[in-house]
Order: sequence, then C-alpha cells, then structure tokens
Amino acid sequence: MIKIIPATVNDARIIHELAHAIWYPTYKDVISLDQIDFMLEKSYTEEALIAAMEADVSFYILLERGFPVGFMSLEPQKECLRIGKLYLLPNTQGKGYGKVFIDFAAEQALKAGITALELNVNRNNPAYGFYLKQDFEVVESVDIPYYQYVLNDYVMRKPLQP
Repeated sequence: MIKIIPATVNDARIIHELAHAIWYPTYKDVISLDQIDFMLEKSYTEEALIAAMEADVSFYILLERGFPVGFMSLEPQKECLRIGKLYLLPNTQGKGYGKVFIDFAAEQALKAGITALELNVNRNNPAYGFYLKQDFEVVESVDIPYYQYVLNDYVMRKPLQP
C-alpha cells in the first residue's frame, strides 16, 4: 500500500535522510562524489529544505506500508507546474512509484488550471529514459553554472489535457 502525503517543516529531517540515502547510489556514475556532497549540503540540509518550504515550494513524501521511500517538490510557475525534485530509494525504483508521483503532479497542476509539467534532468541520468516514457519531451538542453560546477541538464515538459 502506497500513499502520498504533504510534507511540512516537521518532515525536513525525513527528506534530508531520504536525499542522503538516494543521491549517492543515484548519481555515483553521473557526477563526482565531491559534487554529490556539495549538492546535498546546498539543497538538502534541514535548513535549506525548510527555507524552500517557506518560499512556497510544496514537498510530498511517498509512503510504502507507512515508511517514507521517496519525495517530490512542486512549484507553480507562470506556464507550468515545476517538479523540482523527484527521488525514490533505489530499492523501490521500478515499482511504478515514479509514475504515481508524475500522475499526482499532473492532478495538482490541472486542479490549479495549469496545463503542463516541467522538470530538469541531468543529461547522463538514467531517469531521462523514464521521463520520456512518461511523455515528457526535451524542450531545451542547458548548462547551468552552479558555484564551481556546471549542471548539464535537459529541460523537459509534459503537456496535460484538462
């Protein structure tokens, strides 16, 4: 049994712990260990997560049998609902939970009158193939300077039918 629940500032520790459990196995063959450490320190401290929540970013936690196994963040933009983060523990990948999160995001967008989802994915991340299967299309290839690193991403968009 799975369930998606809204996260609050009280859940920042859970998201922090999930991020640390997910990022190392997910990105070890994509970016350097130094960059993984840096990104976790920049974006996934409890303080950084709480600041994002207070800046109107909505976080959600996916529970499997009552245990947190993934998280997602959503942020409304002018023309789309942006999926800022979508991560699942490696041992839950392939169970359809990513699709559950995407479908949930689509529902939230349509409820708000928004007709597209958008996200960035590292060009070397295997999740790129998953997003293609979920009907996302590449709208742009970007190289984003981020402190001493460069984020090599695809911007992907999925149109939604009301």
